[in-house]
Amino acid sequence: MGKIYYLIGKSSTGKDSFLEALLKDPALHLQKIVQYTTRPQRDGEQEGREYHFITDQEADEMDRAGKIVEIRTYHTIHGPWRYMLADDGSILSGGPRIAVGTVESYVKVRSYFGAENVVPLYIWVETGERLERALQRERNHDNPKYAEMCRRFLADEEDFSDEKLKEAGLMNAEGEYLCGYENADFETCLNDLRRVILRDEQGKAPAGTETAEGLQNGTASGAEVSGSQQIFASSGTAPKAGTQSTHTKDGNHGS
Repeated sequence: MGKIYYLIGKSSTGKDSFLEALLKDPALHLQKIVQYTTRPQRDGEQEGREYHFITDQEADEMDRAGKIVEIRTYHTIHGPWRYMLADDGSILSGGPRIAVGTVESYVKVRSYFGAENVVPLYIWVETGERLERALQRERNHDNPKYAEMCRRFLADEEDFSDEKLKEAGLMNAEGEYLCGYENADFETCLNDLRRVILRDEQGKAPAGTETAEGLQNGTASGAEVSGSQQIFASSGTAPKAGTQSTHTKDGNHGS
């Protein structure tokens, strides 16, 4: 079994875009874990690409068969929608996998498959910028659902609270992200994600760049830390959750 790279983040942080870009990278050899949902298919989505779209009855049958690794239900203005990751036999075979999920789903996947096999990649965006992105994305839909956009945005405040991030090991006691990447610039953040995956899968990273291990141990020098990467030991200086961070070329950052 290869490792599972788990992209975590609030809505409109770019998780799906990063997923798509990482899957297209031939050097990474990643395969997507396609989750299941009972919500209606949205404009532009395809069965088996974004999700497997199933009925409530089919979801109940999977649950009774013991195939569901984690499941979460959102009570929307359109009724309850369920999202689930199922052990359908594909995850345990082949090479490294990648998936998108919430803090809660990450904890359950880590518990099911083992912490040594699941690598969290937490994506974050400054709150005001994230709201602007969400609004722009909704405007681009043929049938914008602004009420649902607002519901998702507010629900994120609870689903990704500091308390839950700390319980999941994604934030330390001082409110600093331990494995976070700021999506202030898509390409910079993408390159950081790519380096971490290459480091784990090939045991090396491109010359002159940081490694996840070095950052976690607090050994990476300032000149090696990339702009978006926010992996620090507990004594690190990552910005508080939900705050804007800027970075200089040497990797330092300030508010």
